[in-house]
Amino acid sequence: MTFFKAKDFTVDHAWGALDIANMNGVTTRLHWTDQPYKWHINDGEEVFVVLDGEVNMHYRVNGVENVTLMTVGDIFYAAIGTEHVAHPVGEARILAIEKEGSV
Repeated sequence: MTFFKAKDFTVDHAWGALDIANMNGVTTRLHWTDQPYKWHINDGEEVFVVLDGEVNMHYRVNGVENVTLMTVGDIFYAAIGTEHVAHPVGEARILAIEKEGSV
């Protein structure tokens, strides 16, 4: 049994992560960042939860870019093939649940 204080989590580089769990090849990771990620498509599905801060989630639907502002408690589900990139507004802490080894 382990408890995590997400609000206190920091690392020395953007998108650094703390591995919380690996459940049969599905990872749960706590990320800290103050920089955008990169456009990508995961190797499967992804659940992305904002735990602290704000994130502009950019995603493409039929080649058209959309942006949704996510705040604490908001959840983004990326189905297989969803192209997306997260842009934090300042510092943010994110919980990502995805297939092990995904981008």
